[in-house]
Amino acid sequence: MKHWISAARPRTLPLALSSIFMGSFLAAGAHAFSWTTFTLAVLTTIFLQVLSNFANDYGDTVSGVDTAERTVATRAVQTGAITREQMTRAMIVMAVLSFITGSWLIYEGLKDTSTQAILTFFGLGILAIIASITYTVGKRPYGYMGLGDISVLIFFGWVGVLGTYYLFAHEFVWLNVLPATSCGLFAVGVLNINNIRDIESDTKTGKNSIPVRLGKDKAVIYHWFLLGIGFLCTVIYETIITLKEHSEFNINLSYKNTDLHLNVGTGDQNFNLLWLNWLFVVTVPLLIRICKGLAKGKTPAQIDPFLKVMALTTLLFVITFGIGQLI
Repeated sequence: MKHWISAARPRTLPLALSSIFMGSFLAAGAHAFSWTTFTLAVLTTIFLQVLSNFANDYGDTVSGVDTAERTVATRAVQTGAITREQMTRAMIVMAVLSFITGSWLIYEGLKDTSTQAILTFFGLGILAIIASITYTVGKRPYGYMGLGDISVLIFFGWVGVLGTYYLFAHEFVWLNVLPATSCGLFAVGVLNINNIRDIESDTKTGKNSIPVRLGKDKAVIYHWFLLGIGFLCTVIYETIITLKEHSEFNINLSYKNTDLHLNVGTGDQNFNLLWLNWLFVVTVPLLIRICKGLAKGKTPAQIDPFLKVMALTTLLFVITFGIGQLI
């Protein structure tokens, strides 16, 4: 059992769930939250992430990317703890579970909407299953061509956040693209750390990830870019929301007993709670620490711990952002 738990890579789940939490927080802020939809979204996401991890374990071994030289974050199929046939069956099980819960989620979230919306989400669900598998499995895995970053941005950012929000609220809000992009870029950051760690082995086996193409030093600069732009997107979002909700002053001037009275209204929310909208700023020191740690890390063993830190920091970023949505 421990080999299956290891192959499922539980430490990747906080990152996978971050986009669901982000979309759910936005929906709760719009008074459109449903626990049933949320639970189904969480289950579907967990099944898809485990499917992706199983496929990655299988694909990297079959393709020769994971060899006996790999000593950090070893794979179950690579070491022989799980056979290829067993992993194939497990992938099929996860794909079926993802399809079942995903279909249920679409029904529950969109049963009162149009057929077009249902078919669109059904198509996205099928694409998500295919993308989870073909990242490292198949004749031309897109992960080996350096296309993993854009896939992660799409599915862990835009589709994950905006899709989740739509399942609750049945509407698309352009402003939500900003926090969705933040979530996606932070997820790309996790993938980038993974690829920086594996840069030597990937170079030898022909896996052309972004760090392999850029080199380690430029890949670290790329990481600063991912986290910086990701953080900036949410800063812009909160600035727009703050201006919208707190800068519409209602000024009433009246004379009474020759004195001038000025009454100022500050929007819908309590102005004293404004700082909670910016609570996500507490993650800045952690984001800086991750970037500096990547620059200093020389070996896979030194870089690997930052994967977990980045995933948990992303989750913390989403939760602190979400608190601001709930006030």
